[in-house]
Amino acid sequence: MSDQKKYFVHPKAIVESTDIGEDTRVWAFCNVQKKARIGAGCNICDHCFVENNVIIGNRVTVKNGVSLWDGVVVEDNVFIGPHAVFTNDVYPRSKVYHDEFDKTLICEGATIGANATVIAGHTIGRYAFVGAGAVVTCGIPDFTLWYGNPARLAGYVCRCAGRLHFTPETSQGSDSRAVCACGLAYRLRQGRVVPE
Repeated sequence: MSDQKKYFVHPKAIVESTDIGEDTRVWAFCNVQKKARIGAGCNICDHCFVENNVIIGNRVTVKNGVSLWDGVVVEDNVFIGPHAVFTNDVYPRSKVYHDEFDKTLICEGATIGANATVIAGHTIGRYAFVGAGAVVTCGIPDFTLWYGNPARLAGYVCRCAGRLHFTPETSQGSDSRAVCACGLAYRLRQGRVVPE
């Protein structure tokens, strides 16, 4: 059996974990700690830090200058923009250590824009889109667009990231329907976006 790695690590990266999927690339000046788990087909760009109790799914892009701290879970197909910030302690103090850190979940297909800040303890929903510079202080539902400080709901997005524009359908009562330019259709039911 071959000991050859099926993933790429730049010679100037520090990668202690061996739980890294096939075709993943870890670039220069990254530090991936021993217990971190990274899936297949990921791209971890320069100057990223991945702490021990972090799980990263498959086909995730983490752009330059992102630190993922203990308690962060990133599902498949997530995009994290450059210099996005994650926290894992809602009430931090120097030299105060906790048995557990606050958890943050970034669900499948979500996008976190450049320089966005995600406060610990929240979930970013499936295919949600957090705009550049946003400060996330609450949970973000699936297929929604948020930006600002604090981040506020600014609309709805498709899996392809196109904006969705819902129109009421009288035969469906309070439901609204949107069809993206890519052809995918959605319904808005009681404030929740549901793919058809």
